[in-house]
Amino acid sequence: MVPQLMWGIPTHGFFVALGVAVAAVVFTLECRRRDALREESLVAVTGALVGGAIGMRLSSLAETLDPVESWMFGARSVLGGLLGAYGGVLVAKRIIGYRERTGDLFAPAVALGMAVGRVGCLLTEAPGRPTDLAWGIHAPGTVPQCPGCATGAAMHPSFAYEIAFQLAAFAGLWWLRDRITTPGELFTLYVGAYATFRFLVEFTRANDTVWLDLTRPQWFLLPGLVLVAVRWTIGYRRGNYDGVLRRKVAA
Repeated sequence: MVPQLMWGIPTHGFFVALGVAVAAVVFTLECRRRDALREESLVAVTGALVGGAIGMRLSSLAETLDPVESWMFGARSVLGGLLGAYGGVLVAKRIIGYRERTGDLFAPAVALGMAVGRVGCLLTEAPGRPTDLAWGIHAPGTVPQCPGCATGAAMHPSFAYEIAFQLAAFAGLWWLRDRITTPGELFTLYVGAYATFRFLVEFTRANDTVWLDLTRPQWFLLPGLVLVAVRWTIGYRRGNYDGVLRRKVAA
């Protein structure tokens, strides 16, 4: 575990900030490529940042049920942050009357930013559940909320799994950005893929189970997975993915 970097800089906070910076650069480059770098898109980014910050703080209410503690010492849940960022964009666009879809501009940026930010989690948080796999890792017994750390067991590097997923998602989205032309579909694919991955990777995370051996994030994700499946089915039937599927068949 590496709680601090040089000069006492908090590791987690540093990589979260670096992830936001990387996402901002990718978003700007994509806006320029699509000729969409306008005042309205910058307002959408502001809404995402504000909404994401609020969402991460408030997400811990599900655990503490204490509004003050949640705001001051919130768990900074990634799922809560993503939901808050999405809501923030919608509110910001509604305020200025901006109707164009911006999700496709955000998708590659969010994926790469998440990959960078999760490095901070890998270096500071409880790795995952115990495992016999060869790539299991060990962490000091002082890591909070980590039973496996206290026993010295090898554990899943769950955050490394997510870093690998986000890098693969970024590469896939970068490749698909000119092949899927229906507005909003690139963002829909990313959200659905991440929701599915996150549900599965939770089986390796150190989060407590609450019911039927599922964690709170998994119960939070279940309704979304149903909606994603419906949305993907509609998109497929409308031919939104035909360009990619035909290319794959032709190959």
